[in-house]
Amino acid sequence: MSDLPPSGSAEPVPPATSGAPTDPTRSTPSAAGPVPGQSGSTGSPAPAADPWARPVVPEQPGPDASQPTAPATPTTPAPGWPAPSGATPAPGWPAPGGATPPPGWPVPDGATPAPGWPAPHGNTPPPGWSPSAGDPSTGWGWPAGGPAYPGHPMPGAPYPAQPAPAGHYGWYPAVDPDDPLVTPPHAGVAGWFARCTGAVRRGWRQLLPIVLLTQCVPAAIISVLSLYLVPTDEPVTGPDGAPVLPDGYLEHVFAFYGVVMLAALLFGPVQAAGWGAGTWVVARQAAGEPAGLGAALRYGLRRALGLWGWTIVASLLITVGACLCLLPGVYVGFAVALFGPVYLFERQEPIGRAWRMFHQRFGMVLGRVALVMCALLAATVLDLVVSTVSGVVFGADPTSAPGTTVGAVALAVVGAALAAPAYLAQLVGLVVAYAEQRAQEGPVNAARLAAELG
Repeated sequence: MSDLPPSGSAEPVPPATSGAPTDPTRSTPSAAGPVPGQSGSTGSPAPAADPWARPVVPEQPGPDASQPTAPATPTTPAPGWPAPSGATPAPGWPAPGGATPPPGWPVPDGATPAPGWPAPHGNTPPPGWSPSAGDPSTGWGWPAGGPAYPGHPMPGAPYPAQPAPAGHYGWYPAVDPDDPLVTPPHAGVAGWFARCTGAVRRGWRQLLPIVLLTQCVPAAIISVLSLYLVPTDEPVTGPDGAPVLPDGYLEHVFAFYGVVMLAALLFGPVQAAGWGAGTWVVARQAAGEPAGLGAALRYGLRRALGLWGWTIVASLLITVGACLCLLPGVYVGFAVALFGPVYLFERQEPIGRAWRMFHQRFGMVLGRVALVMCALLAATVLDLVVSTVSGVVFGADPTSAPGTTVGAVALAVVGAALAAPAYLAQLVGLVVAYAEQRAQEGPVNAARLAAELG
């Protein structure tokens, strides 16, 4: 609807008198000329405009091809609209090619960024910019090819996967996929095995003497004691055909196992010191820090008593499980296998923490510990072979003659030394497995683990 009078009406509107009240709802007419497109007297005043009425736009002449069209004036588009070429975009808009965007805008390739902007690859950043490791020539910007695409969260990931600058696709923030000790999430057995072999290559000069001194020497001493204390008497057949034990057979058996267990307890702190020293070497070398043999042994001695005590607790749990049945003992041994690294790195609740790690990621921990146990099983089989050879060559009682005694002792020492690779695999494998479980819980690296050792 419109309040315009009919076409051709020339009746003037009477002016309002000074004494009459004014109607507040009535608009005051303007003194404008006639509305375009309507006929009537030129002296007729324009009626009041309706604020809600659709405005009448006068007819515009069509474009004349003979006249040049003026160039469009660059305008500032509304927020969220793409800025046309040559226009000055508002804050938050992408800058067109060749333009110098205001602070906070992404810098196009080839432009000169303002202070505080990220430098594109190949540009020379102004003073005050923080360098990036992506450009090896200048230390600025992303590496060739640009940053990696954002990784989507992987199945079972404990935190969202985001790409690190110059990192691989899908890795987690603050987790270096090339860390020499920490296996990144979802790297698999290959990543764990690569870090185990890397730790052995870096530290075998320190780890091998530690293993020989703290693991093989006690094992050799216990083997030599066994040569003298093992019962040599065999059961005989009585008059009724039943086997009869020789006199003093049970006393010899209890003495043998008693001495072996006592020696194991006495050498327990030495072995615990070796585990602590080896763990210290593995972590420090992975972090790029010096790890001398003397410093490693001193660290191991500081942690020996505590680690030895928790070793006794774990051994008692495994023994109780083995007494109930063999499988419960094996299960407990797998479940608490990481108690040593947990104690050395965290120093609290090693049995419970190792138990939770095992059950939270059952398949992963079970697979890593099973590979370590395979190395120990191979060492056990090798020791049985050496013992069998010793019995065949030197007889059931090798200490009965000086010549056989020397040969049996030498063979026992060789058998203990041959177990050094298995001890080394156990040490390195469990430390790397623990570091992998820490990476499953949150960002961690070799430097942080080395610092946690103290």
